[in-house]
Amino acid sequence: MATKKDFYDVLGLTKSASEAEIKSAYRKLARLHHPDVDKSPGAADKFKEISEAYQVLSDPQKKKTYDQFGHSAFGQGAGAGAGNPFGGGFGNYGGGQRVEFDFGGFSDPFDLFEQIFGMGSSSGHPFGGFQRRPTFQMSVSFQESLKGVTKEIEIQDAQGKRKKMTIKIPAGVDSGTKIRFDEVDIIFRVTGNPGFLREGADIFSDIDLTIPQIVLGGVVLVSTVWGEVKLKVPAGTEPGSLIKIKDQGMPNIRGAGKGDHYV
Repeated sequence: MATKKDFYDVLGLTKSASEAEIKSAYRKLARLHHPDVDKSPGAADKFKEISEAYQVLSDPQKKKTYDQFGHSAFGQGAGAGAGNPFGGGFGNYGGGQRVEFDFGGFSDPFDLFEQIFGMGSSSGHPFGGFQRRPTFQMSVSFQESLKGVTKEIEIQDAQGKRKKMTIKIPAGVDSGTKIRFDEVDIIFRVTGNPGFLREGADIFSDIDLTIPQIVLGGVVLVSTVWGEVKLKVPAGTEPGSLIKIKDQGMPNIRGAGKGDHYV
């Protein structure tokens, strides 16, 4: 088995890296190696490696544990549970539905995406008399995630019978979001939208400036998920700077409002 690469090396950082430096490194690498953009062999594995490193180092508690124990903290014995700091949690969404907002600790994000053009059920629960709820995977487009959508799906219940269900998918779902619909759970995979990098409800994009615009400032048009917006660029803006456009990100599935768009 190949030796797992150090998470700091994956992001090109040192242990003294700040939260802002970790975020910046992740955004740069994620944009570069996202499978929708990088078509080279091994791009999916590289992106998975980057995502796993960021998932750990961006969380202060996980980062502290990793700094102390390294990859050994994430072995077979580090499963999710009440006393495990790495386990994912459920939130509530409307009508009794339950929503999970992350990948649940250190699970491989691409494990959720095996069936992009359909749904696949999870395996049974390993513990004796406990019957695990059926879990399915579903792909939705970026636009469907942006505005929400109603879909009719067909599932197979515990008795092997096929059943049709109409489900209302709320705006703001992200890859890894788990929602409970009646007797089944569905984990979503959102396809990428070229030109945008999504981080939760926030959106990031790049624009190129001319030398006069950098020196003197000016107004530029920025494409957001909601359309074009005029953005005032201050004089003396340096390459790599971030400018926030408020409320131009994705709908926030946790509550009212939207995220922001960072240019």
